[in-house]
Amino acid sequence: MEGKEEALLELSDEKYNLTSDFNDLCSHMNTKISNIKKSLQLRKIDQEPSLKTVLSKIIHEVSLLNNILNKLETEVNHQENQQSQLKELQETTERYYNETQHLEENMPIHLPRGIPSSTQGITVKDEAQCKDAEVAGGKKPAKEPRCIKQAALLTEEEFESIPAYMRGRLTYNQVNAVLQEINKAVVSKYKIMHQSPKTMSGAVRNLFFRFKEEETKNTKGQFFIVEADVEEFTQLKADKRFHSILTILRHCQRLREIRGSRLVRYAIC
Repeated sequence: MEGKEEALLELSDEKYNLTSDFNDLCSHMNTKISNIKKSLQLRKIDQEPSLKTVLSKIIHEVSLLNNILNKLETEVNHQENQQSQLKELQETTERYYNETQHLEENMPIHLPRGIPSSTQGITVKDEAQCKDAEVAGGKKPAKEPRCIKQAALLTEEEFESIPAYMRGRLTYNQVNAVLQEINKAVVSKYKIMHQSPKTMSGAVRNLFFRFKEEETKNTKGQFFIVEADVEEFTQLKADKRFHSILTILRHCQRLREIRGSRLVRYAIC
C-alpha cells in the first residue's frame, strides 16, 4: 500500500509540474502576441491624421529630454573636473604648508642682509660708517672715507632658482659662507689700497704694489679680487668646489669676471 501511495504522489507531482510549465508557456506566448499587436498598431500610427499631432509632440518632448540629459552629462563632467582640480589644490596647499613649517623649524644660519641697490656700491653698514665720519654741524672732513662695496648674500628664493646641474650637492649655507669670505677678502684688500704706502710694513707694501699691478683700464672704479687674494685673506682654497661656487655667484649676478694679462679678476656686481 505504501508503494502505491508513493507512486500516486509522484504521478501527481509530475502532472502539477506539466500543468505549471504549460501555463507559463501560454502566458509567455500571450505576452509576445500582445507585443506584436502593439507594434503593428504603432507601425501605422503616423498614417492616422488624428494621431500625427500627438506623435509630433512626443517626438518634440523626447528631443527636449535628450537635450536636457546632454546638459546634465556636461554639468556632471564639469563638476568632476572641478572636484579633481580642488583635490590637486588641496594637495598643493598641504605641501606648501609642510614646507613652510619645515622652513620655520630649520631657519638658515646666514640670512641675507638688507642693502640698497647694487648701483650705489655700498652696504648699509658702510653707508652708516661714512655718515658717522662727517663732522658735527654738517661739515664734511677734508678727506671723505672711502666705502668698500660688498656683495649681498643670496636669498633662498635665488638659491632655489639656480639650475640643479649647477648647484650639485652644494647647500644654501655653503654658498653664502663662501660669499662672506669673498666679501672679507675684498674689504681686507681695499683697506690696504686706501692706506698710504709710507705707513705700511714691508709685507703689506708688497701686497699694495701687487694690487696696483693687477689693475687695468677695465677695472677702474671696480672692487675686485683674484684667487691669490682669497688665499691671502681667508681660509678658502681655490679648488674645484670653490670654482663651482664662483659659477653660482656669477649666475646670480654677485660677481663678474674681468680677464686680462693672463689673470682672472672677480669683481663685485
